[in-house]
This record gives sequence, C-alpha cells and structure tokens, in this order.
Amino acid sequence: MRGVKRLRLANYDYSSDGFYFVTICTDHRKPYLVGSNGELVRRLIEQLPSKVHGVRLDFLQIMPSHIHLILIPEDCQVTLGEIVRRLKAAATRQAGFKLWQPNYYEHVIRNEKALARIREYIQNNPSVERLALERFHEA
Repeated sequence: MRGVKRLRLANYDYSSDGFYFVTICTDHRKPYLVGSNGELVRRLIEQLPSKVHGVRLDFLQIMPSHIHLILIPEDCQVTLGEIVRRLKAAATRQAGFKLWQPNYYEHVIRNEKALARIREYIQNNPSVERLALERFHEA
C-alpha cells in the first residue's frame, strides 16, 4: 500500500522491558490539553504505575496539542500499545469528547545517550514551540 507510513518496528516485541519515548497528539492537533483537560491527562498519566502493573513513568511533558512521555515497562503483562490505548480511552471517557487522533508515535530507546537526548528534547519542547509561535507573529 503506497503512502502509508509504517509506525512500528517490524518483528519487535512491544511487550519487552525497556524505555519507550511516546508522543500522543490531540484530535486534529487542537489545543485541548490546556486547563482542566491537561490536568486530567496529567493525573491519568501519573496514575499509570498504580493502574498497570509493571509500568513506570520516567518523564512527562504536556503541551496544548500533544504529550511526550517516557514509559518503562518491566515485567508488564500488557504491550506498550495496550498501555497507550487504556490511557487514551480513560482520558476520552472522562473528558467527554474525542480527545486524541488515531494512533501514536513511539521510539524504542536503545541506550543511555539516546535517553539523555530524548529527556532534553522533552524538557525543551515547550520553549521550542513557544519560540516557533513567537516567530510566526514577527513582522
């Protein structure tokens, strides 16, 4: 099928222990994650370790139109996709409207150097987005 981008690594076991960088975007990238919706999503993400046995949260950043997080499944009984599905379903149910676009982006973090770079990227993402917005309004 032409034009369809493959999002997952072929033959990779997404129930494997490790570090995963995940980005989930809002429906049509609308700024739904400000105010109470952002707080709802933050609470649900922070509750993941108590709701899904074997999952730890390493890093989190909530932007108006997307979230970045690093999840660490260890001896988890569900796949990364199932963890994301549960999070998105709970947030949609509690928000009361279609909050997310279909699918999500993930990256398997393979070493400490990559982990440090991704943490830095996540931490700096709000500044980068703010700068891009400010440049948009420059004369």
